[in-house]
Amino acid sequence: RNIVRNRRLGLKTISFADHAMEEKSLHQKILDVVSERGSASSSALAKHLGYDHQTVVGAIKSLHSLPGVVNVEQRQTELWRLTGEGKDVAQNGSHEVIVFEAVDSKKGTLQSELEKKFPRERLEVGVRQGLVKKWLELKKTGTDDKLLMRKVKVVNDEVKSTLQKIAEQRLEGIGESQFKDLQRRKLLIKGAFTTFLVSKGSAFTTQIEKPVAELTADMIASGAWKGKTFKPYNFSALGLSPKSGHLHPLMKVRSEFRQIFLEMGFTEMPTNNFVESSFWNFDALFQPQQHPARDAHDTFFMKDPKYAAELPEEYAEQVKLVHEGNQYGSIGYQYDWKFEEAKKNVLRTHTTAVTARMLYKLSQQETFSPVKYFSVDRVFRNEALDATHLAEFHQIEGFIADYDLTLANLIGILYEFFKKLGMTNLKFKPTYNPYTEPSMEVFSYHDELKKWIEVGNSGVFRPEMLLPMGLPENVSVIAWGLSLERPTMIKYNVANIRDLFGRDRKSG
Repeated sequence: RNIVRNRRLGLKTISFADHAMEEKSLHQKILDVVSERGSASSSALAKHLGYDHQTVVGAIKSLHSLPGVVNVEQRQTELWRLTGEGKDVAQNGSHEVIVFEAVDSKKGTLQSELEKKFPRERLEVGVRQGLVKKWLELKKTGTDDKLLMRKVKVVNDEVKSTLQKIAEQRLEGIGESQFKDLQRRKLLIKGAFTTFLVSKGSAFTTQIEKPVAELTADMIASGAWKGKTFKPYNFSALGLSPKSGHLHPLMKVRSEFRQIFLEMGFTEMPTNNFVESSFWNFDALFQPQQHPARDAHDTFFMKDPKYAAELPEEYAEQVKLVHEGNQYGSIGYQYDWKFEEAKKNVLRTHTTAVTARMLYKLSQQETFSPVKYFSVDRVFRNEALDATHLAEFHQIEGFIADYDLTLANLIGILYEFFKKLGMTNLKFKPTYNPYTEPSMEVFSYHDELKKWIEVGNSGVFRPEMLLPMGLPENVSVIAWGLSLERPTMIKYNVANIRDLFGRDRKSG
């Protein structure tokens, strides 16, 4: 639209140099009509000029932004409008005419045949209106079915033509009873309609010149300002909000990690479940119920609600079998797996619980398709607070699910991921995780500290975790994770993790 917004003045103006001839001519046409008639409504202008009403309203508002050119008065009127069904009838014909035309002109048509052609509601309305207008008649056939016969040869679709006139606001000759009948049939509604009355302003002109926003030194020196029209200052306009505050260092680094994942084509997982069942937090990850990490001194267990409302029964049964052994070629852990233990609610100890949910959701699709997901969110562990540990911290996690992925794929993606963090000197150390095999710790050499530091953990998810979900046998999942706090502490030279959450910590 021919509008440019000047924030300092809070005004809209028309920039004719940047717009097509059609839009320029619309503004000019409106001014010509107002010049001739003195005033005109937006609806009358739309009809007279052949433009959509909203387009005309936009042009009127543009003209109104020019000081004194036009006066604009908003008005509310009630108008008949077509409903969705009414628009369909105006375009395709009334129900009664459509049904009439479907009836064989000589032999008639069984009602059961018509039921195969039309939706029930359209057929009922069409038959009812056809009978009322005496276009059709029903005859018995000796069965439950009825025969629909034509009583006239030709019909005129007055409903369609009337709705078309109303849509174009050509209301002459349409009686009140017709409006009420169409409203009763839910083809019309009566609603408020906003129009704008445009009249000449104190500085009305049909020759529009773009007002000047800034008085320059060149204008003063040349005297060109004398022939210019200047925009008035809008002293009520809001100024720009002053910049204040800053992102917490942790959130700045979080945003950087998130951007890296997005650049690599990953999709963010929903991580809004701080409370998770032990099933998703441990059991689905092939972590045995007697594992030390599931003790109360390592995990926060919920008192209320103590248990999860439900588990996916078929999947949980497969998890039970693989834990107890002799399933999918695995000996499992050879113990009596308990549903009650799996239903205990905990504050999630890792976001891998979310990964398990996403993989299970992926397994429910009819056809598997490769995915790349990531998450950055809070996790909770019952740990003693010291310079490097908190009971609540953030975990960064990413995983890729695809056919026939290997350890080489994992190492390659880790090099690419950490390279974007500025870490190019990496080495990997074998480790143990209950739900990945092989598993690797990731180390990066820190030039300032002059030593290797652990920056993450990684691995290939075990078949005992993936196969119970129902994923194809040749689908592999590679995954890695790290904390958010450790790289933030290194970046901002924070020695004590508790200082990272203090009020006086500067962002640098």
